[in-house]
Amino acid sequence: MSQRLKDKVAVITGGANGIGKAIALRYAEEGANIAIADLNPLAETDAAIKALGRRVLSVKCDASNPSDVAAFSEKVKAAFGRCDILVNNAGIYPIKMFDEMTFEDWKKIFAINVDSGFLLAKAFVPGMKQAGWGRIINLTSTTFWLKIEGFTGYISTKAANIGFTRSLASELGKHGITVNAIAPSLVRTATTEASPLAEMFEVLPTMLQSIPRLQVPQDLIGTAAFLASDDAAFITGQTIAVDGGMVRH
Repeated sequence: MSQRLKDKVAVITGGANGIGKAIALRYAEEGANIAIADLNPLAETDAAIKALGRRVLSVKCDASNPSDVAAFSEKVKAAFGRCDILVNNAGIYPIKMFDEMTFEDWKKIFAINVDSGFLLAKAFVPGMKQAGWGRIINLTSTTFWLKIEGFTGYISTKAANIGFTRSLASELGKHGITVNAIAPSLVRTATTEASPLAEMFEVLPTMLQSIPRLQVPQDLIGTAAFLASDDAAFITGQTIAVDGGMVRH
């Protein structure tokens, strides 16, 4: 494995399982030290990173809560001194038709899927500016481009993620910081397997994707590692669809 991220410090939200865990392990394989935050148990990811010989900080944290994020960022700075790479991966995807949604539903999904990225960026961008180097990677979704019912709240947050990526990239490029987004298709994780989305596992790949198999977290980690490295130093403000050819944009 290449060491493109040797001794970098990567902060990853939603790192307990699925996409966040897979990215954390790939970054560790490429030489990064890792800080992971999640409300779910982090022991498994923590142990796997240590087994790769890298340092790790695991913190139970609600990424949509300003106080939690402030405390987490202080722990990161105390442990590592800085954050070089920020991966905003925390998210939920409730399925609910618009007629059934309440304003509380709307606020909750925006808090977790959108506000969290803002709070983490506010916490760590100042240090990136001071260093003159940084990478921010936001997880969005190809559902933004699809006709799909029951996802008004979710897709609205994914549109916000894309807008946040583009606008923040415009402001931070001059400081040596790139900001990009990755848009996966439906990914098989423990969370999606336990949700109504599991009904789409057998249908979606053959109906909509050019590569007719279900996506797994490992399909995203190469792109995530590339965007975090110096190999992607001149790429910013982009949303890269990693979805087996589902969308063209």
